[in-house]
Amino acid sequence: MMKHRIAAKSLTRASVAALVSAVAAALLIAVPASNAASGSGPAPQFTLDSRAGSKISLAQYKGQVVMLNFWASWCGPCRQEMPLLENIYKKYNKMGFTLIGVNVEPDSKAAEGFLQQTPVSFPVIYDKDSTVSKAYDVSGMPSTVIIDRKGNIRVLHRGYKPGDENEYLDSIRTLVRE
Repeated sequence: MMKHRIAAKSLTRASVAALVSAVAAALLIAVPASNAASGSGPAPQFTLDSRAGSKISLAQYKGQVVMLNFWASWCGPCRQEMPLLENIYKKYNKMGFTLIGVNVEPDSKAAEGFLQQTPVSFPVIYDKDSTVSKAYDVSGMPSTVIIDRKGNIRVLHRGYKPGDENEYLDSIRTLVRE
């Protein structure tokens, strides 16, 4: 019993975050996508509060290619991916593309702290009660959905590992040309 207490006390915040990320990644592999977010069909509509204080709805981006990136501040891969997403947004937002960060934490304080350290220029919305996450069948972090100009889900990507941004870029380039 004493050994377990000592081991638990020696866990660092980074090791706990790594453990949570590993468990989340394992869950992503184990849970198949439902029909609601299987990579096709109409994207579920939503309206949520944004970081900027206004309401953001998917409908206001009709006619654009939209990437929804579901993330949490405790998610290591999300933190790694965020600067890459910012670069993608800056490069393609003038071509009919937008990116919306969907933070899934019930309390946005940790997200705000992370965004202070890693600022982004794309809109960030707060899905505090998980209504949008449920509509898109998000089962782990990060999850990325890319929606075409007609409002249909074209890409569903679960998790993140270095290099995945190239898949995002290929999809975005194709869809902005359609």
